[in-house]
Parts: sequence; C-alpha cells; structure tokens
Amino acid sequence: MEKKKLKAIDIVYIAIGAALMAVCSWISIPFVVPFTLQTFAVFLTVNLLGGKRGSISVLVYILLGAVGLPVFANFKGGLGALLGTTGGYIIGFLFTAAVMWALEKISSKNIALNAAVMLLGLLVCYAFGTAWFMYVYIRDNGAVTLFTVLSWCVIPFIVPDVIKIALALFISRNKGVRRVING
Repeated sequence: MEKKKLKAIDIVYIAIGAALMAVCSWISIPFVVPFTLQTFAVFLTVNLLGGKRGSISVLVYILLGAVGLPVFANFKGGLGALLGTTGGYIIGFLFTAAVMWALEKISSKNIALNAAVMLLGLLVCYAFGTAWFMYVYIRDNGAVTLFTVLSWCVIPFIVPDVIKIALALFISRNKGVRRVING
C-alpha cells in the first residue's frame, strides 16, 4: 500500500487552517476559559480539509503556540500557556481532530452524522481539558470538585460550542466553499 505524500497545495491549506485557528483564537470574550472562535476554526478546518490535513493543521497551530508565537486566546503563546490550567483544552483540539478524522468516512456524507461526530470530538476535548484543568488547579491551588470545574470550564461553553458546530457545518457544506477547497 502506497502512502500519500502531502503536495504543496496541501501544505498551503494546512497553513491556512492553522492561521484561521490563530485569528479565531484572538476573537475573545474574557472568562475563566475565554470564549473564542478556536473550536469553530478546528471544526471548520477539519471538515473542509479532511481528517489528515485538518489534524496536521491543528498540530501546526499547537506547535506554533508551543514555541512562543502568540496564537492562543488573549495573544498568549509558549509552553506556559499549554502547561497552565487551560492548556488541556488546546491540546484537546488535537483529540477533536483525531476523532473527526477517525470517523470521517461515516460522517462525510450525512450532515446529522457529521454533527454527531463533531459533538463527540467536542466531548473528548471537554473531557481531556477538564481532567488537565483539575490536575493543574489541584496541584497549584488545592482541592476543587469536578462540578466546580465543569461549571467554570464546560457548562458555560456548551451552547456557544453547539452554535459553532452548526456554523462550521453550514460553511463547510456550502457547495461554493467546497468547490474552492477541492479545486
């Protein structure tokens, strides 16, 4: 079985996806975990570019932030941003992309399945990010309950994230947008 290599156009799309995530992370409403359009950009990028290119794009975005570029919410970057309480949600984007990639064959033709896969990816991101948040918070500040962390970091974001999924679905399923991406 021959492995498919990335072409120059794939690399361009990957870079555009990472840039979209950076720009969308800067659109922010401050909160414990800022309300941003990062999750929207992750969903849109993976849906438009496909699992492989979309996941690589998410990885590039995270690596750009890890080396210090201010691509995360509130123009943050560096390992400190990833290793802090909210870093698990950023790393969780990679798991979201991986879930979408793993299930793209069954979800690409049906909008309801596509939405369900995106919600599953979001739940995986929430689970990883919440576990990370709890670990770092307890290490640095002492005990905190799961309900408290969920009330800070998940519950306020459910409705906005579902809206972001709907918007990403609407845009990524637009025939004109698909024509541009697929050539």
